[in-house]
Amino acid sequence: MPKKKKYGAVISRFGVNTGLQVGSYVEVADNSGAKEVMIINVPHHKTRLRRLPSAGVGDLVVATVKKGSVQLRRQVVYAVVVRQRRPFRRPDGTWVAFEDNAVVLVNPDGTPRGTEIRGPIAREAAERWPRIAKLATIIV
Repeated sequence: MPKKKKYGAVISRFGVNTGLQVGSYVEVADNSGAKEVMIINVPHHKTRLRRLPSAGVGDLVVATVKKGSVQLRRQVVYAVVVRQRRPFRRPDGTWVAFEDNAVVLVNPDGTPRGTEIRGPIAREAAERWPRIAKLATIIV
């Protein structure tokens, strides 16, 4: 049974390929007011010296808002990766890849900032973040 940890997420990763790294610009898939963010950190990610931390579907990231409403721009926010272009393998053997990379902005406790999510989200993100799954219209 996966353990419940900080940020309101169920912590379990089944070797999801990481398609985003620090410095990646990604779209925002919710209606929080931000349009584009840049990933600046991946919390709880341990890696080798001088290797950039990377994130995959369902991971929490720290990002800064680059495009969007005036109140949100240049703010440091938490976000959850819900789509990635890089193909990743599911335990049943199928490979999944999306058309774009996208995140959903969340508060530090894990609740989404927006009230709706545009486009599909990955099942891995929905299982790990139940509050995001409630807002999703399409779960792939």
